[in-house]
Amino acid sequence: MTSWSATVAPPLSPPSSDSDSDSATTSDSHHHRHSDLSSTIFKSYLEHSSGDHNNQQQQQHDLIKIQSFLTSSRSGALSCLICLERIRPSDPTWSCSSGCFAVFHLHCIQSWGVQCSNLAAARAVTRAATPNDSSLLWHCPKCRVEYSKSQIPKNYYCFCGKLPDPPHDPWVLPHSCNEICGRPLKYNCGHHCLLLCHPGPCPACPKLVKSKCFCGAVEDVKRCGFKNFSCNGVCKKLLDCKTHRCSETCHEGNCPPCKAKGIYNCQCGKLEMKRECFDRFFRCENPCDKLLGCGRHKCERGCHEGDCGDCPLQGKRTCPCGKRVYEGIACDAPVSVCGATCGKMLSCGFHRCPERCHRGPCIETCRVVVTKSCRCGSYRKQVPCYQDMTCERKCQKMRDCGRHACKRKCCDGDCPPCSEMCDRKLRCRNHKCPAPCHRGACAPCPVMVTISCLCGVTHFEVPCGAEAEQKPPKCRKPCRVDRLCRHASNCKPHRCHYGACPPCRLLCDEEYPCGHKCELRCHGPTQPPLPEFTLKPKKRRLTNQTELTPGSSCPPCPQLVWRSCWGNHVGAERMMVCSDRTVFSCDNLCGNPLPCGNHYCTKVCHALVSSTSKLYGSRRPESCEECTLPCQQERKPTCPHPCPLRCHPGECPPCKALIKRSCHCGSMVHVFECIYYNSLSAKEQLTVRSCGGPCHRKLPNCTHLCPEICHPGECPSPDQCSKKVTARCGCQTLKKELVCKDVQAAYRSNGTDPKDVSRNQYGLGILPCNSDCRSKVKAAEGELQHRKSKAPEEKEPETKDNVTKRRRRKGRALEDKKTSTLQRIIAGIKRFLLFVIVIIALIASVYLGYKGLLWVSDWMNEAEIQRQRRYSRT
Repeated sequence: MTSWSATVAPPLSPPSSDSDSDSATTSDSHHHRHSDLSSTIFKSYLEHSSGDHNNQQQQQHDLIKIQSFLTSSRSGALSCLICLERIRPSDPTWSCSSGCFAVFHLHCIQSWGVQCSNLAAARAVTRAATPNDSSLLWHCPKCRVEYSKSQIPKNYYCFCGKLPDPPHDPWVLPHSCNEICGRPLKYNCGHHCLLLCHPGPCPACPKLVKSKCFCGAVEDVKRCGFKNFSCNGVCKKLLDCKTHRCSETCHEGNCPPCKAKGIYNCQCGKLEMKRECFDRFFRCENPCDKLLGCGRHKCERGCHEGDCGDCPLQGKRTCPCGKRVYEGIACDAPVSVCGATCGKMLSCGFHRCPERCHRGPCIETCRVVVTKSCRCGSYRKQVPCYQDMTCERKCQKMRDCGRHACKRKCCDGDCPPCSEMCDRKLRCRNHKCPAPCHRGACAPCPVMVTISCLCGVTHFEVPCGAEAEQKPPKCRKPCRVDRLCRHASNCKPHRCHYGACPPCRLLCDEEYPCGHKCELRCHGPTQPPLPEFTLKPKKRRLTNQTELTPGSSCPPCPQLVWRSCWGNHVGAERMMVCSDRTVFSCDNLCGNPLPCGNHYCTKVCHALVSSTSKLYGSRRPESCEECTLPCQQERKPTCPHPCPLRCHPGECPPCKALIKRSCHCGSMVHVFECIYYNSLSAKEQLTVRSCGGPCHRKLPNCTHLCPEICHPGECPSPDQCSKKVTARCGCQTLKKELVCKDVQAAYRSNGTDPKDVSRNQYGLGILPCNSDCRSKVKAAEGELQHRKSKAPEEKEPETKDNVTKRRRRKGRALEDKKTSTLQRIIAGIKRFLLFVIVIIALIASVYLGYKGLLWVSDWMNEAEIQRQRRYSRT
């Protein structure tokens, strides 16, 4: 296919989807293969074509036919319609150049033409005709175009017909001479095909010529193959009436009849009617009724134009039989009969009328008795002349098909062609011959089977019956089957294929109910395997379609987790598989809340009676112990006073105890009732605790008291204190009263936090020393910083459980579980009775099963005896 680039050299493009190369090849090997430029050539033909829409469709059909031939030839899919064998590149071929351009083996088409010509000669002989070469026709097996006997191919030529016996070259299109085609193009444009020697029809002429539209008003440059075009304007050609002009859009061919309407007279002038211009000359249905030249008779002709002519009864007149002539008789006088025999030839063509001269027509049926033979000549009889003679004998001569007798009654020997259907299986073995019954081999099956890849993009056509030996084309398009697993958007795309899609290689990553994710390879649902390529007829078709594989569910979670015991005790966890829901008991105390809701069970970890969501196996659940302690529940609202009742569920009674609360600044103490104070909101508690006086707390940055009213929280604006402070220099020689906030600002500017300054040294070192001060000597002492030491945190002593007391309680619980001797005897009797019942049930089931088997055997024997009796009766 690379030889196409010798004539047209468009830019290189990637191979088309029709390529039959292996889909698993790498990009490097694909780069070194020869490119298929046919798609680019046809694309340029289609893009630069113009003209009528029908012409464009015809051109596109021709180009698709050429490309289909090229694809089939390149992939080795060309098959002969006659023998259904594959056409190899080295086989001599012949192609129909008149219609279908189908390719056949040369020896197959030769035998086909000779056989059809001999059959036509045999038919001509049976009909006593003299055959000649022009009457001995044979037709193309596909398009049925007729050829004469002299046109039976004798030599092997290339597609364009220039080179006999073209050599086989693997780099050249098979059966091609690799030269310019040169065949004259369609529409007799005078140009020749510029493509290389190719199968199929030649495309429309691509040359540019100047051409006028159909009406001749517009001249434009068009492709020669589509030079006839419409300008889409008004035609304006003078119509046949020579009065009006065509108002249709510019069109091909003759203009339509003039549709202009007007008032026109008929040919006799008696009737006026509104009619279209092209139908203005018409005749009415009224008789002429004009007086003839004699002045006595009227014209009996219909509506006509011109003179009516002379009276036909003037001059010489004869009797009705024409034997006697009368002269000088007026045109209105009747002519008498002559009395002789009529003698006119009757309709049979053999006998004459035996009646006397009479007016009017003769009798229609000849009743002369004659001896007639039937058409087949086997029977003779005297019958009236008008009556046809036939016999009931059926013709036993074989018709031209050579398979069926004529069976026509009284056949004259020229038997008609066989009217029955051939209905023989064609060579394709898929269809039956639809033609009338005939002699010789049936015509090849005209059906073309399209063999395509699974997605249908890459395809080629082969004759019906040859598809069993074809291989499907390998498609480079991506597979269109959507994956059903959850990784459909992330899976790597693959090429079009048959069979099942490759399995997903990604991790499942499905989330378990426990929160973990499945780390196995994807095992979700998959599409069913796509059907393998097969066009062979199957003896037994499967009615049930292959269903999709639903996929397997994720296995139980294999992750290792820490699992708690029944009591969810801290430190008693075990490393277990997440999907294993087994619950175990540890040696710690139960710790579950008692019915009182305030304390916890002190028994060993056990299963609760109220728990229904866990399976304990053979372990019997037991209830927790009863609480005997006093109430230790926290009251609501929160109260520090203990409840006077025993440990109980629900809320405790309201607390009436008195509590003391100091004000925010600590100057006084308030006494409240506990339930009253705790029922207040946090804001209300802050309000009632305020003493209403000035705050007695010192500011954090200085030594002065807070100027605000008693308030909760920190004092506001501690760095905006407006009290007076005596500021001194470092040697305490100079002093000056300053506002407290200025002193704090001075400390901060010196890099000292006011909080770190002690009370007795507050304001010291703020003023700068002069020359008389001793601060220069003691400058190092003013730079010392005072830090407060933090008190170490006290650790709460750890409390130890009273192990001895717990052991005593455990011993008492074990003593309560000990059973008496009577209870052990009753339990033994129950177990013995249960064993006896099980033995009796087993014996009864064995006995009943044995009886059932005997009954089934008797029933089967009786059924067999009845069946033998029915067979013996029949």
